[in-house]
Amino acid sequence: MNFENNLAFAQAQDQTDILKDFRQQFLFPNHNGKDFIYLCGNSLGLQPKAAKEVLDQQLSNWSNLAVEGWFDGEEPWMFYHKELKKLMAPLVGALPSEVCPMNTLTVNLHLLMVSFYQPKGKRVKIIMEGGAFPSDQYAIESQVRFHGLEPDDAIIEVFPRAGEDTLRTEDIISKINENSEELALVLFGGINYYTGQWYDMKHITKAGQAAGAIVGWDLAHAAGNVPVKLHDWDVDFACWCSYKYQNSGPGGIAGIFVHEKHFNNQKLNRFAGWWGYQENKRFKMEKGFIPEAGADGWQVSCTQVMPMALYLASLQIFEKAGFISPLRNKSIKLTGYLYFIINEVNKELNINQFKVITPESESARGAQLSIIAAEKGKEIFDGLVANHVLGDWREPNVIRLSPIPLYNSFEDIYLTGQTLLKVCKAIL
Repeated sequence: MNFENNLAFAQAQDQTDILKDFRQQFLFPNHNGKDFIYLCGNSLGLQPKAAKEVLDQQLSNWSNLAVEGWFDGEEPWMFYHKELKKLMAPLVGALPSEVCPMNTLTVNLHLLMVSFYQPKGKRVKIIMEGGAFPSDQYAIESQVRFHGLEPDDAIIEVFPRAGEDTLRTEDIISKINENSEELALVLFGGINYYTGQWYDMKHITKAGQAAGAIVGWDLAHAAGNVPVKLHDWDVDFACWCSYKYQNSGPGGIAGIFVHEKHFNNQKLNRFAGWWGYQENKRFKMEKGFIPEAGADGWQVSCTQVMPMALYLASLQIFEKAGFISPLRNKSIKLTGYLYFIINEVNKELNINQFKVITPESESARGAQLSIIAAEKGKEIFDGLVANHVLGDWREPNVIRLSPIPLYNSFEDIYLTGQTLLKVCKAIL
């Protein structure tokens, strides 16, 4: 669309936005009586107003029912996760049986790698993105060592070409093909946390599996942000946190995906626990692990009711909004407008002060734009915060700004540009 750098244009876009009322369902941080323009949902989503209500309900159940809450009341805790599964599945393009809310992201990554990283013979190598989020790097390194291998020998990292900021799909696929006889696992982040690049998940998955490898994805920055089709793309496994784009609260419960093609594979290893045991026989306390059908069979410990309640409050908002499709339509426009506004700031400063390293193509990015300042990046970021614009800073030199379609507006983006210009004129 043709963007304009003025308040009237931004307000006109907001007036025709079919999602504009959802903004009122969230709480914005406030300082000295003024709300922040919040552009940090890629790190921690805002609190839904409904969160307190659902949490109070579960606290009431605990108070009134105590241990009987596992089986009594309107929402018995024993089966509470099943309501979430129905709402999680559309956000990641899965069947409800293929997803499960449990644990936290890196714990789930470890549990899934126990099943899906099984080095054998020459097939021991893992291909991953260079510069992946540190937790992924640490988890993968430790899994490799657990199997008696050395990370430098078993892990292949794919980096951008010299002078480029993001990866080319053909380079990823080329590296997969180059190592096809030794490859056990392809494991990427769906969206890179630093650059904001959304990888071509469909074709990377196809290439990895054609090479004889298992393919998994960390969707921390993709789930609830961009449309993914884990089932249709034949992805083997995936995991994600829910406190970023899915607004489940700090440290909120995470999710897993296991494709149904693996449900009956008896050769998969598991680190088992009683909550993954066959549900209808779980309380017989019998020896010998028999997994529950589907992704639920990867559960270890019992349902985390309070974190699930917070996650449910947000998932119900996604349901009312129509899940990912309408959100993505707005996100493309919002993020495109932010891209335009940053370039407008450069024009008004008459210098190339800001470089967006996130791909310009909408098919290669989600809501996040990663921006490098030619000069005084940290001072500019601090100036934005001091003027009630809250994004986040990533070392060594990136400002990340993420307009979230559920609660950000076009006016937010316009005002962010005006604030950025004001800060730059005062600092540069």
